[in-house]
Amino acid sequence: MLLSAGLKSGRAPSAALRLALALAYAAKPARLGHPIGYVRLLVEKLFRPAKSVFARRPDEALTVPDGLVDLGGEMTPERLLAAYRRGIFPWCHMGPVKWWSPSKRAVLFLEESRIEKNLRRLIRQGKYRVSFDEAFREVMEGCAEPRAGSYALTWISPRFMDAYARLHELGHAHSVEVWDEEGNLAGGLYGVACNGVFFTESQFARKRDTSKIAFVVLNRHLQHWGYRLNDGKDMTGHLAALGMRDIPRAEFEGILRENESAGLPPGPWRIDPELDVAGWKPEAAA
Repeated sequence: MLLSAGLKSGRAPSAALRLALALAYAAKPARLGHPIGYVRLLVEKLFRPAKSVFARRPDEALTVPDGLVDLGGEMTPERLLAAYRRGIFPWCHMGPVKWWSPSKRAVLFLEESRIEKNLRRLIRQGKYRVSFDEAFREVMEGCAEPRAGSYALTWISPRFMDAYARLHELGHAHSVEVWDEEGNLAGGLYGVACNGVFFTESQFARKRDTSKIAFVVLNRHLQHWGYRLNDGKDMTGHLAALGMRDIPRAEFEGILRENESAGLPPGPWRIDPELDVAGWKPEAAA
């Protein structure tokens, strides 16, 4: 296919190519029914007053597409925080922002964390330096980079970068950076801390296992700071390999309600040099 010839080049797609990729993504058989849900929700928004900040509550989310609760609206800090407190998050490749609360959530309860022996060894070697909140925008840009061997389509567009940068300035969104020995950003992740949960938005690795290092270092600190779990949203093979498992939406909402005051107050995060990440064995204490 001619279209695919230039899609795996590692370059950001043009507007026209981005549109073509988004349409191809939407045309996959599993997503063919999604436009009907979009139209249904738009009609509801025209003729039925919203019951809250969003058109539907999470327990009223559409089943096709799974978890859709609203379309459109600005991604202001206030609206983003209102979303995360309800277990809702924004995600879309193009068009109006779509707000989701899927029927299942891929989560890692921190006490269930597992660290591979090879990863423990790599952390002990001190080959990489890990930091928090030193290069938030750069981490988002790294997460938006095309993955090797995959199509150059990302939902982390400039409007998402701008929205989460504002949330970061207010101390609610955080980044984890992994730096190599030359001082280059080798990997990392970013997300939002709210109600005892860290919502991991995306990860990237320019060198092998650097995103795993970021994930483990973050989880060790989250556990120390009193957070309950790390949320990955929709299950993938990568998230399953990290130890995440699905829980029902209702259970996830209950955790958010029960942990409203858990975790750190808004503000910049810093690495605690006293925490032993490589030697952390939460399963031994469980």
